[in-house]
Amino acid sequence: MKKTYGYIRVSTKGQASGNSLQAQKEAVIAHGADPDLIFEDVFTGAKCDRPELKKLLSVLEESDTLIIPKLDRMARNVSQGVAVIEELVQKGVTINILNMGIFDNRPANRFQLQIMLAMAEFERVLILERMAEGKAVARLKEGYREGRPKKWKSKQYNHAMKLLEQQTYKDVAEITGIPVPTLKAERRRRKDAELKAEQKII
Repeated sequence: MKKTYGYIRVSTKGQASGNSLQAQKEAVIAHGADPDLIFEDVFTGAKCDRPELKKLLSVLEESDTLIIPKLDRMARNVSQGVAVIEELVQKGVTINILNMGIFDNRPANRFQLQIMLAMAEFERVLILERMAEGKAVARLKEGYREGRPKKWKSKQYNHAMKLLEQQTYKDVAEITGIPVPTLKAERRRRKDAELKAEQKII
């Protein structure tokens, strides 16, 4: 038996009325979704763990229809959204994204999906290129270091090392907020640097 589902999502309960759960629900119902088969999440788009979407994807079967107000309700980016659509279409599910159109196994709609797949891949390549360019520019800047920036500044470390002359690691950690392992690593690094400096002088 064919079923017509709906999926709606907002980031917060207080989201603007034009994009509210109620407005989205009315839109998908108006286009044929069964009011009893509408799944809704209150999660940010950046989070992949959307429990109701997971439930929905697990119950969708061949010949079912899924209605969604916008692609970004289901996915955090084009690539992720297209991947879900591709999987469902191959399963025999028809997807109606109200601001984009219908996606199913018919040739014309398959062609539209292929275009979206190409766009998603192009978007991914552009993002990777921008990241590479950003790193290249950053490397030219004085003081650039690969990886995460240091959380603690030299001034804070200097203060902590001074305190360690008279207090325990635990006490200094409580005073400065710098974890004990970090304090030990910094003290060891400084001792190694001093030792190398002495060896150079000799």
